[in-house]
Amino acid sequence: MRRAAVLGAERAAAAAPLLRAQLRGTAGHPMATIPPPQALLRPLAVPQRLLLGPGPSNVPPRILAAGGQQLLGHMHPEMLQVMDEIKAGIQYAFQTRNRLTLAVSGTGHCAMEAALLNLLERGDTVLVAINGIWGQRAADIAGRLGAEVRELLKPPGEYFTLRDIQEGLARHKPSVLFITHGESSTGVLQPLEGLGELCHRHGCLLLVDAVASLGGAPILMDQQGEKIDVLYSGSQKVLSAPPGSAPISFSERAREKMLRRKTKPPSFYLDMGCLANYWGCNDKPRMYHHTAPINSFFSLREGLAMLAEMGLESLWERHRANCTLLCQELRELGLELFVKEEVARLPTITTVRVPEGYVWQEITAFLMKEHGLEIAGGLGPSVGKVLRIGLMGYNSTKDNVDRVLGALRDALQSCRRSRL
Repeated sequence: MRRAAVLGAERAAAAAPLLRAQLRGTAGHPMATIPPPQALLRPLAVPQRLLLGPGPSNVPPRILAAGGQQLLGHMHPEMLQVMDEIKAGIQYAFQTRNRLTLAVSGTGHCAMEAALLNLLERGDTVLVAINGIWGQRAADIAGRLGAEVRELLKPPGEYFTLRDIQEGLARHKPSVLFITHGESSTGVLQPLEGLGELCHRHGCLLLVDAVASLGGAPILMDQQGEKIDVLYSGSQKVLSAPPGSAPISFSERAREKMLRRKTKPPSFYLDMGCLANYWGCNDKPRMYHHTAPINSFFSLREGLAMLAEMGLESLWERHRANCTLLCQELRELGLELFVKEEVARLPTITTVRVPEGYVWQEITAFLMKEHGLEIAGGLGPSVGKVLRIGLMGYNSTKDNVDRVLGALRDALQSCRRSRL
């Protein structure tokens, strides 16, 4: 009995290496035990849709082709030339000569973070003008950075007057004012004339979010009266490129404030001192900082090229005319525009109140299913209150105005009314 037990133990010990080898795979090679996902063994299927929501916009063939080019190395001379061309395109789009002008490797949200975390240190006071979700987001980010956040509030659908801003600056004495030029959650276009001068008289920098407005409404970063200190945007709205790169520019005032920081910016990735060097915005030799999204930059470069070829004035007028036509026709459908004053309507994103008796989700779902067309409901403070229709860049055409109106007419006739 004892001998049998000993023999069994010896056999088990001898078999153990073989068993381990089988578990690892043949000839000692590792073997995967989790099978490949079946979904990834099928071809990618992407439906064709007309994106007439608040973004992203459809990408024109020319920009798709640019993004599909073969990669370059992120420090190749040809790639650095593309980055120089992007910088020049942003300076044109922003109407600025700021040296510290570049594209952040990320979306518009990333540019918002980059602006705030480079400008603000713990204990700095920032005044945030909030009339929609982007002011709310900026206040949240600034609070996480340890800044003293003061809020200037307006109901959704309204904008800030110079008097509103004057009172806020006098009361709170901030070092930075954040305001949104194109509030995509509510469809409001914020007037900027005189705002920079007002901020500078109070020793305050002006930081402007132009993600939803750049190219669709006039914004002149260096012009006397506006004198914006930090301006940023995104690639996926009027520029009609895929999301993933975000134009940003800093005035000399803003750059000097960053140089006076007592502490390093809390993000290495978004540190403007490092990014300025990588983008050739200072007098030092360019050095590696991070691996840029090469193909996103190809696409952004081409979007800026198309903007330059059309010219800002022509692009502004196209968006104005198509927005005006859309608003007129929406009224004829019996829909109520959310922003009352015409001067305060964002030309890129139009908001209408959800018609009484309808469920907004049913309208948007019907348009997607029956017409292959996207519009959106509200966002943040406008959730449940509005439908948002975007006509941006490549998508800002009279044909698309007609198409969305026809689809909405169909939806209003077909969608069941709520019993609420």
